[in-house]
Amino acid sequence: LVGWRPLVDTFALSLRDDQYTYILLILPVSAALIFLEWHSLRTGLALSVRTGAAFLAMAVLITCSSLVWSASLPSDVQLSIRMFALVLSWIGAFILCFGSRASRQVLFPLCFLFGLVPFPQLVLNQIIALLQQGSAWAAYLLFAVFGVPVTHDGVLLTIPTLTVQVAQECSSIRSSSMLLVTTMVLAQILLRSPWRKALVIGIAVPLSVAKNGLRIFSIAMLGTRVDRGYLTGRFHHQGGIVFFAIALLIIFALLWILRRGEDVSLASELNSEHATATGD
Repeated sequence: LVGWRPLVDTFALSLRDDQYTYILLILPVSAALIFLEWHSLRTGLALSVRTGAAFLAMAVLITCSSLVWSASLPSDVQLSIRMFALVLSWIGAFILCFGSRASRQVLFPLCFLFGLVPFPQLVLNQIIALLQQGSAWAAYLLFAVFGVPVTHDGVLLTIPTLTVQVAQECSSIRSSSMLLVTTMVLAQILLRSPWRKALVIGIAVPLSVAKNGLRIFSIAMLGTRVDRGYLTGRFHHQGGIVFFAIALLIIFALLWILRRGEDVSLASELNSEHATATGD
């Protein structure tokens, strides 16, 4: 109730701005992951007043500091700070009520809640600029691999009869953030090993750039070799779902490989323990 205002403002931002759409997934996904683990937590619940109170105190301190400096901070920065404090207070309340042991068991969904904190526009612009540059390089490499004459200048790509500018709208920030969030959740659910989880999440970042480069390459080739209408038509504006699906299939394939590796390792460990027990 105390933090209703930044929460409402954050959801309103995610509804009106495509760059923050992923925020709508964070709260229900975190709640679902905690619910799935709840049966294993019920036996280890205990108050943890000291740790929980420390988190709550930090949240109050951050909120008060943001109010003191509110006149000198942009509104988007204020929202980010207040949402960070709100999430911190939720985590502190959870630790206080259910204990440190239970909190460690649901550490991922608790930390995942920080995804509710919207990036300030200055930070978001830097991320978009990196995605633009990366997408332009990915498309440039595809043109070069397929023998298409191409020149590259920042976010401009020039091929015969066409110059492509990778604008902010073409940075794929929305699909990239959705891919990263989806990959994090799938890795948490399907994998056990921390390094395997980190590996697949790490691959999702360059993969999001590569799939946007593939999109730019495909539209440019279709527009110059098949029909110029592809440059401005539905496939240009609404075809991102196709390339998102391709990237997601690659993530699923990688998860399947890593999951099989975990199953093989687990089976080997069980056989080794069985053989040791039999020998004893």
